[in-house]
Amino acid sequence: MFQALIDLFTVPDARADLQPEDARAALATLLVRIARADDHYDPAEHQMILDVLQDRYQLGLEAAEQLKADAERLESQAPDTVRFTKIVKNAVPYEERIGVVEALWRVAMADGQRDHEEDGFLRLVVNLLGVNDRDSGLARQRVIASLDNG
Repeated sequence: MFQALIDLFTVPDARADLQPEDARAALATLLVRIARADDHYDPAEHQMILDVLQDRYQLGLEAAEQLKADAERLESQAPDTVRFTKIVKNAVPYEERIGVVEALWRVAMADGQRDHEEDGFLRLVVNLLGVNDRDSGLARQRVIASLDNG
């Protein structure tokens, strides 16, 4: 299965029927990519990715850890962010994509710092996901407020 995912995300003309787990893998990979955007993959970011995967997909810790490990391998082998976002955009309704943006902000802010590379990556991904600026800004504000209160 892992090789099929790599092909799906890296081979230009790979044709495969998208499965729900493909969108799950694509989102997990985007979460890893945002965590690595500033060249510092912080332990708090690792934990936040696990938390997001467990909450979003109702996974146990072991399943979330396996999905994150697969996403880490996939992220290191697949240079094209556009494919990940396209899979998520096609598989996830708009209202739920706002939740994807929130999840990305949670990971970006997990280490307590906003970084220019992470901000730039998030602007790109939000645009590719088709989420408008207003909804993206509100998602960011909700995440910041929850971190301030949590």
